[in-house]
Amino acid sequence: MIPKVHDCASSGDGDPEKKDESPPLAWSGAPEQAKSYAIVMHDLDNGIIHWVIYDIPATAAELPQNVDHAYQPSVPAGSRQAYYRGSANFFGYQGPCTTNHTYEWAVHALNKESLTELDANSSTQAAETAIDAATIATASLRGNS
Repeated sequence: MIPKVHDCASSGDGDPEKKDESPPLAWSGAPEQAKSYAIVMHDLDNGIIHWVIYDIPATAAELPQNVDHAYQPSVPAGSRQAYYRGSANFFGYQGPCTTNHTYEWAVHALNKESLTELDANSSTQAAETAIDAATIATASLRGNS
């Protein structure tokens, strides 16, 4: 089960434990050819993309809890996030807003240091397409709301 602190705060129920904080994530075993990483979070039950963070340096192997809701978050340095358009409108992580759904975080090892074709106006779908095109390996983690 996904802890409430990672659930969306915009669900409308006013639960103060729901804070829209991204979960801490860590990975290992990436191919030597990896030049950067990206993470894409999906609601597998309705196909919505809840988070895209990319241009994560190849030297990184984790993300802290509560990555800034900014196009260029402070950590990890150099990373960028897609703008989430849905029940909330902001850059970065949008937590689960629906109960009884399965969510997946996929870490992508990429063959590019930077996805230069993306910018602050790129949709989560455009970001996912660019990430898929540059992916050389992936691993995932699932949780339920």
